[in-house]
Amino acid sequence: MESNQILSLRTIPTDPEHVKVIQWEDFQHDLARLASLSSTLDESKEKKRNLHDKLESLIQVNVESVGQLNELEEMRQKLESKKVVMENMSIRYRLAKEDANKQEEQLSGAVQSLLVAGGALSVCSRNLQESSRFLYDENGYVHMRKLQKMLRRRQQHMISQISMLYPMKILVGPTQEQELEAYPSSSVAGTSAGLKPVNQGSLTIHGLHLNVLIFRKLSFFTDKKETRESATALGYVAHAVSLVASYLQVPLRYPLRLCASHSYIIDNAPSTELTSEASSNANTNVKHVEFPLFLEGQDTTRAAYAVFLLNKDLEQLLNFTDAKSLGPRHVLANLRELLRIIQSSAFIDNLI
Repeated sequence: MESNQILSLRTIPTDPEHVKVIQWEDFQHDLARLASLSSTLDESKEKKRNLHDKLESLIQVNVESVGQLNELEEMRQKLESKKVVMENMSIRYRLAKEDANKQEEQLSGAVQSLLVAGGALSVCSRNLQESSRFLYDENGYVHMRKLQKMLRRRQQHMISQISMLYPMKILVGPTQEQELEAYPSSSVAGTSAGLKPVNQGSLTIHGLHLNVLIFRKLSFFTDKKETRESATALGYVAHAVSLVASYLQVPLRYPLRLCASHSYIIDNAPSTELTSEASSNANTNVKHVEFPLFLEGQDTTRAAYAVFLLNKDLEQLLNFTDAKSLGPRHVLANLRELLRIIQSSAFIDNLI
């Protein structure tokens, strides 16, 4: 048998120089070892295949895990952005809450003030209703009318004292023109009660004429006595106007500073042209300027403007008695008309 084996081995076409003769025991041993190696190789291949399948599954799982991680990262970023938005909203909510609390406090104070004001208003309303009821009551209204008439009579009496203190008379006969110019016939509608203006040259106050013409044309030949008499007459008029305004409780638009024949009238808002010269010579307050009602040592323009302002005060008092001025250049006539209206019965009857 060994010879057959040897022959079988020799029949293999190999290089005779490299032929190796193996004993049968060694061959069996090698064959067994090869069978063992073959089975081990098969097992290794099986394990390799199993490992390959596991590795594929692990790779798939890893890929899925990476995808899930990416999704989780995106979700985390979205969560962070939402968290930032929530924080901003929380800050705005806190600020809005603080503002709401402040507004609530302010509204609470305003409500308290309104409640207090409402209470005071209700009290005033009740008092007003009681006063209205008392006023519109027959006895209350009659009592008020009586008091008003008593006040008017008292004012008439005091004005009559002024007429006695500074009597105004009309001289009979031709006299020189004492005002700036005659009252124009086209302005008769401006007189009160349809009365025609009296010739200003015929009017005197306490026996003195008022020659306002010299306030416009002052020359070297002007009579000093006439100038002093006109200044004294203007002092009388200023005093009478001041007394009438105080008795009637009328604040004069142009207040007076009484100094007899050297009186002044005050203009709280004079023009720049009239105050430029005075402010350059003395420290004069532009908002409060005094203009002289006399010519002695004074500028004729300022004195003429003072007479104009005095006539404006007379016009104000005439308007208070629902009468119109006789003209801007009729000082004595306006004063005479004012005294006449106040002492008339219409002054008492024309109550509001």
